[in-house]
Amino acid sequence: MRVVLLNPRHTAIGSRVPGELLPPLGLLAVGGPLIDAGFDCRLVNADLDDLCPDATVAAVAAHAPDAVLMGHSGSSTAHPTVADLSRRLRAALPGAVQVYGGVHPSYHWREVLEACPGIDWIVRGEGEATAPSLMAALRDGTDPIGLPGVAGRAAGTPRSGPPARMLEDLDAARIGWELIDVARHTYWGGLRSVILQFSRGCPHLCTYCGQRGFWTRWRHRDPVRFAAEIARLVREDGVELVNLADENPTSSRRAWKAFLEAMVAEGVDVQIVGSTRADDIVRDSDLLPLYRRAGVTRFLLGLEGTDETTLTALRKGGTRSKDREAIRLLRAHGMIGLATFAVGFEEETDADYWRLLRTLLAYDPDQVMSVHATPHRWTPFFAEAKRRRVVQPDLRRWDYKHQVMDVPAVPPWRVFLWVKLIEAALQLRPRSLWRTYLQPDRRLRHAMRWYARMGRRVWLSEFADALWRVPARRGAATVAEVAGADPLPEQAMDPVRVRHVAAE
Repeated sequence: MRVVLLNPRHTAIGSRVPGELLPPLGLLAVGGPLIDAGFDCRLVNADLDDLCPDATVAAVAAHAPDAVLMGHSGSSTAHPTVADLSRRLRAALPGAVQVYGGVHPSYHWREVLEACPGIDWIVRGEGEATAPSLMAALRDGTDPIGLPGVAGRAAGTPRSGPPARMLEDLDAARIGWELIDVARHTYWGGLRSVILQFSRGCPHLCTYCGQRGFWTRWRHRDPVRFAAEIARLVREDGVELVNLADENPTSSRRAWKAFLEAMVAEGVDVQIVGSTRADDIVRDSDLLPLYRRAGVTRFLLGLEGTDETTLTALRKGGTRSKDREAIRLLRAHGMIGLATFAVGFEEETDADYWRLLRTLLAYDPDQVMSVHATPHRWTPFFAEAKRRRVVQPDLRRWDYKHQVMDVPAVPPWRVFLWVKLIEAALQLRPRSLWRTYLQPDRRLRHAMRWYARMGRRVWLSEFADALWRVPARRGAATVAEVAGADPLPEQAMDPVRVRHVAAE
């Protein structure tokens, strides 16, 4: 059975770094088990090759597939592209089965099956075990309805089977590296790069984030085996940088320390970048020299806000003092601290943005990045935001880089200018320019200069985009009217919800 794994072209600005794209880890994670189960798999990466819809369909059709499996880490922002491709694929390949997986269809499976007749099946939740079971049923001519983690149609009506089996052993499913040419994937200013997960899930309770619900429970790979896989990629494929896709790879100090020690023992020259929490960095102050020896170059710290009231409302669990201390500690140990700050919460005023700027200047991060509050229906934050007015109805732009909802006290154009001012003020400070262009450490200097070049491109692109798209006033429709009125279960594979729907 011939299977094409399709990574659609993504239009979100955060995913379009010219000339630099990481491999589609989700599809590779599904591809490895499919290959091991005997399926003939090929990958069409329309994102990497920058293919228009017609060219994407032609590239898929060239493999004469029996099934096309579509997925994208962009999830909701990529869904309009997937919906369009499904129509085109159905016209060009009427006999090919279409399967869709990822965060968005895992939660919105019913709506997707109702609105997209070209999509036959949806893999909900983790796909490493579900996709091979689904494809085996299709190959053998048995009805997949009722399989764990599979949604489809029965007599034209969307139906979902029982919850998918959570992957307890993250080392049990092999990543299909043979599906890509690693040399074509670069990041961080031309470094040969891959993306990996040490862990899945998040033990924290932030209201705006879906990591906890989608992955169900925080788990991690075997630290020694994970380090060995990275070392093999370095030695055999020339990988120079590993981007960790985890939200919180450092959640277990014991497991993270074991991984760092295993990396040092492997003795390979590789850089590691990722995201974590500021309080984990402060917790590990005695381990930071080990971080550096293992290859850690930068951690993104999701500060989300600098106001203690906002942090409490979002259930972030952090504090301003730890945020500032984490940035200081990373710099003191030869690593970069990238501070993200979030805007777009209902109570914000111009005075809040001014205070945010002053607080970030006091934090003194090496790099800074803005994000906008985005109300996905499977997060608790949606219930708080569903009555707010939408200023960006295009789902492709719900990418955390565009303002989605109105801020009652500040018009959208002024929110945009505040964000750009804060970014510019942080990145154009004399000490920031010194770290970027006169940094004595060669690796850090390369990283800072690359981020500055990329930031200029994005900054100018966002200004050009704003001239056409940032509205002067709040929108007419509410979040509920644009995204759907009812919150979705936070757990992607919520057994109560699945049983209820299956019995309807």
